[in-house]
Amino acid sequence: MHLRCSRGGLAVLLVLFVPALSAGLPIISEVFYDAEGSDDGRVFVELLGAPGTRLDGMWLEGVNGANGAVTVHVDLSGEIGPSGLYLLADRTGGGTSFVPGADQIANFDFQNGPDSVVLGSASGVLDAVGYGSFGVIEFFAGEGSPAPDAPSGTSLARLYADLDSGENSVDFAPAFPSPGSAPIWGVPEPGSAALLASGLALLGARGRSIRTVPRTSMSSGKRAPLERTRARRAAAPQSV
Repeated sequence: MHLRCSRGGLAVLLVLFVPALSAGLPIISEVFYDAEGSDDGRVFVELLGAPGTRLDGMWLEGVNGANGAVTVHVDLSGEIGPSGLYLLADRTGGGTSFVPGADQIANFDFQNGPDSVVLGSASGVLDAVGYGSFGVIEFFAGEGSPAPDAPSGTSLARLYADLDSGENSVDFAPAFPSPGSAPIWGVPEPGSAALLASGLALLGARGRSIRTVPRTSMSSGKRAPLERTRARRAAAPQSV
């Protein structure tokens, strides 16, 4: 899909789409939690945020949909690179990972749904995605309503990595796993509204179209991503 707008239409476009864009805090862009066969060394979480953002003091947790118990806790480290993507990958028993280009390797494995993955810090929850079918008495720790449970061998990914409506069922869908690569909406995330405005203005001045590339779900066929290189503590919780 191509959107073409004149300079006069840039302000309207900005008003329409800024509310849906990520505000610059790191957000979860993709989660792969159920590999075909063994999960060991294959599970990953991809984050998107402002390049240079330090992740020290932030963590990822898995929340059990049955009772709300935290079954995975991973303390994040390092910073988001120039691509705006950060990749946390599971570590095998031998200390390596099958996930290429990981920024951090840790020992963790999220459960199949209904469950939730939460990104948090001392200031509170930064982002969360819940997936699967939750019963009335089960615990949903995501945003809005849950995304579908991804079939084995597929990941749960945002249709556009930098769009966050606060509604998991709208933002996420099963997709082919693509660690370190994510589709974005029109101009590079991350950034503030000012960065978006300047990017749109530049596109308008050059007479270029704003191109949106969706992350194709499993039912849609082959995906065409914009390539961007890398970017349940239970009763006895895992802690890294």
